[in-house]
Amino acid sequence: MKIICIGRNYGAHISELQNEKPKDPVIFLKPDTAILLKKQPFFIPDFSNDVHYEVEVLVKIKKVGKYIQSNFAHKYYDEVGLGIDFTARDLQNELKEKGLPWEKAKSFDGAAVIGEKWIDKNAFQNINNVNFSLEKNQQKVQSGNTSDMLWKIDEIIAYVSQYFTLKIGDIIFTGTPEGVGKVEPNDRLTGFLEKEEMFSIQVK
Repeated sequence: MKIICIGRNYGAHISELQNEKPKDPVIFLKPDTAILLKKQPFFIPDFSNDVHYEVEVLVKIKKVGKYIQSNFAHKYYDEVGLGIDFTARDLQNELKEKGLPWEKAKSFDGAAVIGEKWIDKNAFQNINNVNFSLEKNQQKVQSGNTSDMLWKIDEIIAYVSQYFTLKIGDIIFTGTPEGVGKVEPNDRLTGFLEKEEMFSIQVK
């Protein structure tokens, strides 16, 4: 399985990091070794002093697809989840300044939190109008709605499939809203999809 991430998919998040709004979805990958193991804490890596949380809605692909049209994309997933794209912001900024890839800042071990729960998309009245949020130490720090995506889920699936064959079990991280911030040792991060708790992890 592969983890496909979409960057800069929420306008307010683009603004808070003073990035340029892209003409097309920004895509990067994480290896399966980036997945934070179940029941394990997230350990801040030694190479960064500024690791940020980024809560994101996840999509799990259910069948193989290539060159998918957006009006058929809904047939390629049944479930959505929630996760965190951890980012070593200091390292990412350094790499961006040099025009280098982001992988060291985005794809290190433990950098992909995938909540253990998955929810049938049909449980939502409209998948393009779903609230999600992240609490840090019981204080809400991020709050988003899928309606604010620059590219909606079906558009993302269609776009990504032009470049990568999607396979069963692949997971797409669909981007983060504004409110990203630094994690510190002993923080507790808890994510919600609507009112459903999807994960809760400890930072070490």
